[in-house]
Amino acid sequence: MSKKLNLNSDLGESFGAWDMGSDDAMLRIVNSANVACGYHAGDPLVMCKTTKLAEECGVSIGAHPGYPDLQGFGRRRMDIPLVELEAMLIYQIGALDACARSQGGRVTHVKPHGALSNIACADRKVADAVARAVAKLDPSLVLLAPSASQLVLAGRELNLTIVEEIFADRAYTDDGNLVPRSQPGAMIHGAEASLQHVMRMVEESALISINGKRIPVNPQSICVHGDNADAVATAQAIRDGLLKAGYVLTTIPELV
Repeated sequence: MSKKLNLNSDLGESFGAWDMGSDDAMLRIVNSANVACGYHAGDPLVMCKTTKLAEECGVSIGAHPGYPDLQGFGRRRMDIPLVELEAMLIYQIGALDACARSQGGRVTHVKPHGALSNIACADRKVADAVARAVAKLDPSLVLLAPSASQLVLAGRELNLTIVEEIFADRAYTDDGNLVPRSQPGAMIHGAEASLQHVMRMVEESALISINGKRIPVNPQSICVHGDNADAVATAQAIRDGLLKAGYVLTTIPELV
């Protein structure tokens, strides 16, 4: 029987007069969209437009909350009290869900963005705060969490439905975290290289680090970052490659 997988992308990251990514094209390739909620990127109009287009394309909608850091695109560490962080997450997810519902859709999953995600992957207290925010708001929401992370464990402890994510365009350290963007080799460039990276991880059910170490995981969803210059070509190549290999690509609600 063919295995189901999900292809997702981080979208809706334009802001005001600033355009980011190729959302229209990506939404015709991926199965799920993680939409910025206005803190690291996005604004109310972009949120409504993106959720509307996602709904029209049959793409499931996820909230992509981050730190309140427009200038740093949410990629800078912020030390925020955990109770305040929970409130920020609830606020962002709720805002995006309101936009989605106004366009005939709804938020079905949550995926933390950038520095918040990276910290939650390694810091159990932050991971617990993220999971608590999701569970308090709506325990039926799926938590899209990087494989082999503390976020996966935190979500499971609160009985959230977890979908494990791997990254098509990012390299991994030997402990299963992403290689920091400031270090050489952090990014995987080009559609073919990204496809090979994904196929190895999917077929071996393992994260493969930059040094060749294999960490057993259950890859269910593959992310192509929408802000990369070759995002559309990469997403299309991965979609085509997975379908050719016999995988069935679905939205996150269909996956679980």
